[in-house]
Amino acid sequence: MPTHQVLVIQHTVVCPPGRVGDWLGESGCALEIVRPYAGESQPTDLDGYAALVVLGGEMGAYDDDVAPWLPATRALLAAAVTQGLPTLAICLGHQLLAVATGGRVARSAAGQQGGTLPVGLLPAAAEDALFAPVPAGAVATHWNNDLVVDLPPGAVDLARTPAGVQALRLGDAAWGVQFHPEVDLGLVRPWAAADVGSGQLTPEQAETWLAEVATADAALVATWRPFVHRFAAFLPAR
Repeated sequence: MPTHQVLVIQHTVVCPPGRVGDWLGESGCALEIVRPYAGESQPTDLDGYAALVVLGGEMGAYDDDVAPWLPATRALLAAAVTQGLPTLAICLGHQLLAVATGGRVARSAAGQQGGTLPVGLLPAAAEDALFAPVPAGAVATHWNNDLVVDLPPGAVDLARTPAGVQALRLGDAAWGVQFHPEVDLGLVRPWAAADVGSGQLTPEQAETWLAEVATADAALVATWRPFVHRFAAFLPAR
């Protein structure tokens, strides 16, 4: 099977590629994971990469003072869109993609999203290379406070809930998703513990959300594993 080199930007130790990394590997992709939070330098261009994946994190899309590598990440995302490089941006990555291309992110007026929630597919999703096979009513794991509230110019709105934009596409090959296809119960447990510790969540709410993720696990894999495989199939042949 051919190997595609995929650049992955990881923003925090608790948001690794997880299942997305595993599923890309199943599709013949090799991941180069860059961890700028640990002092690793991001590439200044995308030469030699078949795709870009940008993961989530607890910081906001504008928090350059907290995460000084974010301008470089936004620059890579903007370059990927310009070049037509296949891109998958998740949660914070989705927000960075929007900001990098002229959109706007804000705190959710509806409060924190967590647990498993409907994706909110829009009619345009039925014509999208990745989302068309996703069943109506599909759910995904959510864990976020901020949302894309204004789409970048030219973006296709693929999924939306009353809280805000849940998925978008820029050009033919760059997708942003607010939800977390990469996580399993083991990955979200530390997020719940941190939010309970900070007072952002009650223990009862955290347990409810964790139980939702556990209960939906088989359905989540059945929906989002093929989604990631379709993304990998979109990469140029080598």
